[in-house]
Amino acid sequence: MKEFSEKLTGVKEDLKVRTKKTAETIYKSVDEVWTEAEATSKKVTANVKEKMSAATEEVKESFRSGKEDNSSCRDGSSESSNHEGSEASSHSDDKSKHGTSEYTLFNKLRSTLSSASPLVSGAFAKLRDTRVSTFAKQGYEIVKDELSASSSRKKKNYARHASATTFEKSTRTDLVIVPTKNSIFSEKWEAFKNKMRGHPVYKRVNKYTKPVVTVGQEVAEDVRERWETSDNPVVQKIQDLNESIFEETATAVSFREIRQRDPSFSLSDFVGDVQETIKPVLTAYSKGDVETLKKYCTKEVIERCKGERQAYASQGIFFDHKILHISDADVKETKMMGSVPIIIVLFQTQQIYCVRDREGRVTEGGQDTIQTVFYAWAMQLMDSDEVPEEESYYPVWRLREIQQVGIKALI
Repeated sequence: MKEFSEKLTGVKEDLKVRTKKTAETIYKSVDEVWTEAEATSKKVTANVKEKMSAATEEVKESFRSGKEDNSSCRDGSSESSNHEGSEASSHSDDKSKHGTSEYTLFNKLRSTLSSASPLVSGAFAKLRDTRVSTFAKQGYEIVKDELSASSSRKKKNYARHASATTFEKSTRTDLVIVPTKNSIFSEKWEAFKNKMRGHPVYKRVNKYTKPVVTVGQEVAEDVRERWETSDNPVVQKIQDLNESIFEETATAVSFREIRQRDPSFSLSDFVGDVQETIKPVLTAYSKGDVETLKKYCTKEVIERCKGERQAYASQGIFFDHKILHISDADVKETKMMGSVPIIIVLFQTQQIYCVRDREGRVTEGGQDTIQTVFYAWAMQLMDSDEVPEEESYYPVWRLREIQQVGIKALI
């Protein structure tokens, strides 16, 4: 326990340091992006102001030149003999020059805005892409994953997100024959064996040795059968000794099966996941919350919970327990139940023991009755066809059996 607490303290300190470094990196990146965006916006504003002022000056000069031309045209038209014709021509020149000045102003404004639009759009795009909320959200996700998520949970989340994408599963089970290339040495060896088998000497020797080999195999099978079915106590003792020395233990068999199903299995991550599911499972079990139990338990545990709740409810018994403390879970045994691996976990809780009737009155215990309850859980590694499709892409453990080993009254 001391070593585990020291390791846990070291991990917490490491996570604090990593969290601090991550937060500092996020703040620095936000400051740099914000400073760059401000500098870019200032440059864009100054450039737009310069181009707008230049366009305004050019438009003013064009207006001035247009007015001077109009005054000269009007003077020339008053001195001519046809006053009405000259006045109509001066009006047409004034309109054409006024239209020319407006067209010039429009072109200047359009060129100014078109030249400045890439800078403005780029600056706003960079500001939009580098929002402070985005960095804050990313930093929160990083810290949350580092503090709470274990490696197995990361794999499960990744598999759950991957399974969210719809795709068709192949149901084909056809066998495909793949040709293999033999080496030059193997080809020559096969040719040599075929050549020797066709030699007369080999055929003559094989004719006499083949019956001997057949008889020897039959004798060996007979001896093996007698050894395995012998009732001699000496033979049985030798067999038991051989099995105890060379046979694989139940723990080794179960771990081998677990590794075959989940090559990345980690016992520490498994214990951590069980530790997190203790409180919600016990609370749901005492209240009869079937929907919550479906996430963590097998059908056997759910049916048992339903039966117990119905029996207690028919007798007017309702539990009002409250969990105060949960000890660290410890692996007691690993074994096989048929072809399914089982891991038995032990832990203890301190909880308030209180039983009420239909009217809410306390019949046993009370809010000041605290007990230490010792539990034994049997966790089962489920087959892929026993879990929902969205969870069948990674190994899933479910609570197969729950048992109260003992109860000790504290207060």
